[in-house]
Amino acid sequence: MKLLALDTSTDILSLAVARDGEVLAHTAASGAQASATLLPAILTLMARAGLTLAELDAIVFGRGPGSFTGVRTACAVAQGLGFGAGVPLLPVNTLWAVAEEAREHTGARQVHAVLDARMDQVYSGRYDFDSELSSIDGGSSLISPEFLELEPGWLLAGNALDAYGARLPQGRRFACRPTATALVRLAPGLLASGAAVPPEQALPLYIRDKVAKTTLERQADAASRSA
Repeated sequence: MKLLALDTSTDILSLAVARDGEVLAHTAASGAQASATLLPAILTLMARAGLTLAELDAIVFGRGPGSFTGVRTACAVAQGLGFGAGVPLLPVNTLWAVAEEAREHTGARQVHAVLDARMDQVYSGRYDFDSELSSIDGGSSLISPEFLELEPGWLLAGNALDAYGARLPQGRRFACRPTATALVRLAPGLLASGAAVPPEQALPLYIRDKVAKTTLERQADAASRSA
């Protein structure tokens, strides 16, 4: 199977190209530079793998939730490449990619994935690898870290651990981000289940519609913290 995977939903740009079981990966700082560096990095990695875009079985990308700019960038680049090469797309929830990354490194089968959503909130999704994962969105939600509940025996994983620390439930933990290699591992099952879509149907997942607090909201937050 030949795949290109990309994720720019966090502060790390993550790419992977899979060719018949062999995987080449690339990571770099993301953020504001992602839109300028993503396409050249993809072309370089594809050349290293000796593949053309038209040879791919699918292009897999992290559809969100995550950084609004990063999610839009990944979706737009994946759509453009898919249209140009006539290749289907696999949009994958970034929380699922976090859960897969944690499963691969820790062996955990029940993972509660949490990504830093900024504005004092986390994106949250629960993944049980011993049950059928019927929803690509994985029941994603937006919640304050204090209100998150962790079931006994479940692993808490994601980059929200670094941001919110003790405000999140105590228990087993694994700090990680969504990666392109995790997307590559999820892709065969998704392709087999018919989850591939044409580029025009591959859409980002935001969860939050509002991206900034008002002045009054920021003042209220500051007052509550000092009280």
